[in-house]
Amino acid sequence: MADTFTTRIINVTSGSRERVVDLTADCAEFLREVADGRDGLLNVFTPHATAGLALIETGAGSDDDLLSALHQLLPADDRWQHRHGTPGHGRDHVLPAIVPPHATLPVIGGRLELGTWQSVCLVDTNRDNPRRQVRLSFLG
Repeated sequence: MADTFTTRIINVTSGSRERVVDLTADCAEFLREVADGRDGLLNVFTPHATAGLALIETGAGSDDDLLSALHQLLPADDRWQHRHGTPGHGRDHVLPAIVPPHATLPVIGGRLELGTWQSVCLVDTNRDNPRRQVRLSFLG
């Protein structure tokens, strides 16, 4: 069977607060529809200058721990030269250098091959932009 490339954009409403949004179910649904039991790669990409993607455990506090660590590393104060938007917004533009806006993940037998506690998550610290897009692309 020839290699195929399929892509879809999903819209995510992250709200007006900092959030870690679990996208694992969206990724699994996309693969059920397009992978047809094949092996390949899933690329997840968010085309935003102030958001990133992380593989992290969710639901046990790790997502809140990540936001807390980002607050310590990138404080929301007036130290940033990029100054439009809410106070401290400049840090949001540094976020993708630390939490990259992309991830490429293995797909085996049409299923996302993650570790036991891993989830695919959008990390959004920008309270000024509550609507995000995430592009899912499967290469089989």
